[in-house]
Amino acid sequence: MIWKDYPQNIRVRLVTSFFNRAVSSAVMPFMALFFAQEMNKVWAGIFLVITVFISFFVNLIGGYLTDRYPRKIMLIVTASMSALMFLTMTISLLPKENIIWLFSFAYVVFIVTSSLGRPAMNAIIIDSTTPENRKLVYSIDYWLVNLSMAIGAALGGLLYTNHQILLFTLLTITSSILPISYRIWLIDVHTKRLEKRINNVFLDLLQNYKLAIQDTPFLKVVIGTTFIVAAEFSLNNYVGVRLSESFKSVTVGDFHISGVRMLSLLNIENMILVVSLTFFINKITDQFSKQKVLLFGLILYGIGYATVTSANLLFILIFFNFVSTMGELVYSPVLNTLQSNMIPADKRGSYSALSNISYTGADLLARSSIIIGAYINPSMMSVYIGLIVLIGILLVYSGLFAKRFLSKNKKEIKVSF
Repeated sequence: MIWKDYPQNIRVRLVTSFFNRAVSSAVMPFMALFFAQEMNKVWAGIFLVITVFISFFVNLIGGYLTDRYPRKIMLIVTASMSALMFLTMTISLLPKENIIWLFSFAYVVFIVTSSLGRPAMNAIIIDSTTPENRKLVYSIDYWLVNLSMAIGAALGGLLYTNHQILLFTLLTITSSILPISYRIWLIDVHTKRLEKRINNVFLDLLQNYKLAIQDTPFLKVVIGTTFIVAAEFSLNNYVGVRLSESFKSVTVGDFHISGVRMLSLLNIENMILVVSLTFFINKITDQFSKQKVLLFGLILYGIGYATVTSANLLFILIFFNFVSTMGELVYSPVLNTLQSNMIPADKRGSYSALSNISYTGADLLARSSIIIGAYINPSMMSVYIGLIVLIGILLVYSGLFAKRFLSKNKKEIKVSF
């Protein structure tokens, strides 16, 4: 399947998401540093934690609205507001003394608008694909996510310190193009919209998510994914802290590798592998059943991250980081595809928003690993990460396949009688 054969909405979604993520990843990693420098560390920490909770709840509202109203309108409005907020942030940086209250306000509104639009972006893939081509589309999306984040991080790293105004000007221009692109090229194919059951909008929203949460198999997959992704997020949390404190520096040629550089090296390795091997791995896994591919990928992933959690030797870290990334390349497109296939047509926004809880929960679990790691040694932390991934595998596997397995057994029992 070549690029011109993809549905128009998929091409619009993939291209615009690439630029959207590149824009976000150019500034998001530096927000903690920015607010700490402008105010203080405590203020920055409290402010950013509050924005995480705001993003979480607004994301749920966005999922509900995505199912009630046209996706195209949702994306045009939220993308326009995000562009306006980048413009406001840029203006706040123009005076010699930054207008921090204006920047903070614009940042919060940007978090709100981007969180409102995220479920619609996710739902468009499901709207415009079939179960047959969905895995390939998710593979491309996964590849573009990593490439855009790498480009965004590089752009931010080059421009943040000495060229902040230029950086935010570029972000404003780029983000302003997105709503125009949606207006011109996006086709709203979402016709099966969620009916309002209760006159009170707030109660109707709660009722909508109550029904989604009662979908036990899907909820198992969401919770299981939370545990699985927490292992990957722990790399830049517990593992990063541990390497900075206990990794014995080594010199390779003229290059000195400290604990902090070792962490950067692992992240660079992960990015290079994803960008260069995604489609090759996808082609190989297409030859096997999704059930076996998912399980094999998750086992590789778990072994890799459990080892990286406590390893302190350069080549062991590099090798098992390779193993974990291979596992991620194998399982991720399959899991995304199977999870999407579980979602009812009239609740794709709500279910997509609910599935995003996985990443919020994983982030909290990964950050808590720093606290846990202060009380137990690295070897036990490896056991802890291994158990977390194992729980995640069991939940995901039972959510996706247990019902199918039980149905098959019931049919066999009926036949035998």
